[in-house]
Amino acid sequence: MLQIQQFAAQTVANVLSGSSLNATLDTVWRRNRQLTASERGAIQDICYGTLRHYGKLRAVLDQLAPKSIANPELRTLLLSALYQLEYSEAAPYAVVDSAVECAGQLGGEHVRPFANAVLRNFQRRREVLLENAAALDEGRFSYPDWWIARLRRDFGADAERILEIGNRHPPMTLRTNVRSGSADEYLHRLQQAGLDARSLDNGALLLARPVPVDRLPGFGEGAVSVQDAGAQLAAKLLDVHDGMCVLDACAAPGGKTAHILELADVDMTALDADAVRLQRVGSNLERLGLRARLQAADAAALDTWWDGSPFERVLVDAPCSASGVVRRHPDIKWLRRASDIAGFAAQQQRLLEALWKVVARGGKLLYVTCSIFGEEDHQTIGGFAARHPDARILGGMPGRDGLLLPDDEHDGFYYALLQKD
Repeated sequence: MLQIQQFAAQTVANVLSGSSLNATLDTVWRRNRQLTASERGAIQDICYGTLRHYGKLRAVLDQLAPKSIANPELRTLLLSALYQLEYSEAAPYAVVDSAVECAGQLGGEHVRPFANAVLRNFQRRREVLLENAAALDEGRFSYPDWWIARLRRDFGADAERILEIGNRHPPMTLRTNVRSGSADEYLHRLQQAGLDARSLDNGALLLARPVPVDRLPGFGEGAVSVQDAGAQLAAKLLDVHDGMCVLDACAAPGGKTAHILELADVDMTALDADAVRLQRVGSNLERLGLRARLQAADAAALDTWWDGSPFERVLVDAPCSASGVVRRHPDIKWLRRASDIAGFAAQQQRLLEALWKVVARGGKLLYVTCSIFGEEDHQTIGGFAARHPDARILGGMPGRDGLLLPDDEHDGFYYALLQKD
């Protein structure tokens, strides 16, 4: 337990200083290969949970320790212990004892009584502390104030539901490889394996409970992939047919690339600016028995990769704030700043301006973000269409005119399909 507490506190401290959670955990796993799968799972749960509920936990800790705690790891140690006391099934005495021992190692023997007092006081005064925390928006919703204000402005009465859903555990949905079998056939395989699941309207399969991928029948042989149900709309909306030349301009990690190739025999080019992440595209395609032309390049820098041959279909899964997938990446809430959104919007406009040039006459470009902020979604597309008379916005998009808000079945996405006249 002590080692788990230490690694969790260090990881959360690194995230709050500006590092992404996934990258930080990857470093922990790489440097500590002796950790068992169970220990890694416990560390991950504490990190995700602490960041998911960070606003509330911080509001509680500020009451218990009004004076600033200089050591960032001691602060995150207490936050992660509060998370465990409030949300986990771990024995409270074990959480407190381990946290006090870890505090002593971090700050010396004189810190032990302080850590013990903070956690014991929480146990004694829990209800009033949580009530006081909930008096503040950040303590009630566990989002930054600017994020809460933005959702209230854009979604009114729906804002609180969106905020609440973002603090839940995400669903695990599957995409059946139609080259290997139908969704109904794979659903039967799941049932035979003792895994409860159901079909969603778009053909995705929703598991009742998340499981490791090695428990999914035929995963290693390419029968199925893990992909959010909302993300599975992209390949179908792009309307691909056999023989087409298709570009996935921001391809990593490759879920949408693979889905397109599962649906049709196309000449696929998959780009990504990150050569390391592009390797994941190759690995995913190899597992599924699919092939594409992979190239590490900035999609907007056409002279570095484009030979002048137009594409009939272009997928632009643009870099964004990821505000629609915070339950999968709770660190995003605390790493993003309000000022970042304009930067993402400018990057998206740059991509659209460049990639519109590679779309064939009569071809289609599908613009996708995993954001629910209007500046990155309908405002970006509306501005682009206004500047390009040959860009026609097609209808029939999911959700609210292409905006798919997160719910119990899928994450938040925005879709817009443009045709070049």
